[in-house]
Amino acid sequence: MTRRKFLTLSSTTSLWILTGCGSGRGGTNNSKINILDTNKMNDLLIPPLVEGSLRNGVRHYDLTIQESIHKFFENYDTATYAINGSYLAPTLRLINGERVSLNYTNKLNENTTIHGHGMHVPASMDGGTHQIIKPNSRWSATYTVNQEASSNWYHPHLMGKTAEHVYKGLAGFIYVEDDEINALDLPKNYGVDDIPLVLQDRFFDANGQLDYSPSRREVMHGYHGDIFITNGTVDAYLDVEAKEIRFRVLNGANSTVYELAFEDGRTFKQIATDNSLLEAPVVLSSLRLSPAERAEIIVDFSNDLDKRAILKDIRQNKPFLHVNISKEPSTITKIPNYLKKLEFFSLDEAVNVRKFNLSGERGELFINGKQMSMTRIDERVPLGQIEIWEITNEMEMEHSFHIHATHFTIAQRNGSYTNVAENEKGYKDTVYLAPNDTVKILVKMIDFNDSKLPYMYHCHFLEHEDAGMMGQFLVE
Repeated sequence: MTRRKFLTLSSTTSLWILTGCGSGRGGTNNSKINILDTNKMNDLLIPPLVEGSLRNGVRHYDLTIQESIHKFFENYDTATYAINGSYLAPTLRLINGERVSLNYTNKLNENTTIHGHGMHVPASMDGGTHQIIKPNSRWSATYTVNQEASSNWYHPHLMGKTAEHVYKGLAGFIYVEDDEINALDLPKNYGVDDIPLVLQDRFFDANGQLDYSPSRREVMHGYHGDIFITNGTVDAYLDVEAKEIRFRVLNGANSTVYELAFEDGRTFKQIATDNSLLEAPVVLSSLRLSPAERAEIIVDFSNDLDKRAILKDIRQNKPFLHVNISKEPSTITKIPNYLKKLEFFSLDEAVNVRKFNLSGERGELFINGKQMSMTRIDERVPLGQIEIWEITNEMEMEHSFHIHATHFTIAQRNGSYTNVAENEKGYKDTVYLAPNDTVKILVKMIDFNDSKLPYMYHCHFLEHEDAGMMGQFLVE
């Protein structure tokens, strides 16, 4: 029998030491010792915005992967990994059509990689399992940005270590912008009315250190922390103007699905999903995001001066962000009723069907009965061909499915297009699967054939990915 110690936060924002006895977290013989009770809220950290520097016609982003120290709690210095900071990474702003070079220098004492999740790039620039960055070395992802405006992200993708490296803090947004989105009357003042939100949950030990030590059961069911963190901030608050506020939301958790809503039940409008605007805003009162999914939402606080709104996960009834509407508006925006025209393929246009079954047994996880092998190519996908990828979750647990290289649309969920939610009807790179779900997605590889270097597809519950629920494909 093992004994572990953890820091958790109570609903009154007190900091506690929990001492648990048992084979897993939350054993039956827990004791609680209150060591701090400040009711202190923390100003939401906004990741720095990096717009790169133009050198010889290429926009360069110089990024250092490093060990650091971050203060999640007032009286604790927590050891972390970070890019150019103390936790997480800066937001990178890329412009469609520009030539860019994302230059990563690895100052860690171990290998890592950095994958541009959602970025449409050649396999050699993908930052997947094959583009390893060794300690004290540098790797650059150099390419011409060729995709529409969207909110993407970047994170490690080292075979067997992705979950741990993300858990320690290696993750950040990549914004792609273009003239079309900039012409829309949307909030676009970064950190003022255009706010990035990286949502995560973590365990901390009694010394205030990040605890990544999943049991075999937690690998199977996912590693779900008990402390909620927003942009590296515990118990976060944000002061905003009484106007439309745009939140770009990333589920940056290892394995937790969030169902986001405001405590007062207010509605909001989703304007974008992973890789594109929606054709029109979708009114929601809650938003489900599985790990790696993104959504852009606009909340209208115009009539809420001197009020507070609390964004929370209603599955666990825990807050992520307290929004204080405390300022008069300096500018006014009006979200348009129509956003853009999207091109959709139909099932009838598909010339091939590929099936991917997600399964597991005895602590092992599979796609089509196989675990990931770096030396095996699982699929060969022709360039320019419209295909149906049918993904079935055969397990009594949630999963997601992410494809590198391309963006797709969801054609059916459980046999019908009517089961596809309105806010899923944009271009995506990650799709959620409830237990026993089957989704059909329409996939077309439009660029970057390579007969040697593969891309990945995998569950984006990071413990599942590291445990082998991943495969490789070539675009030919």
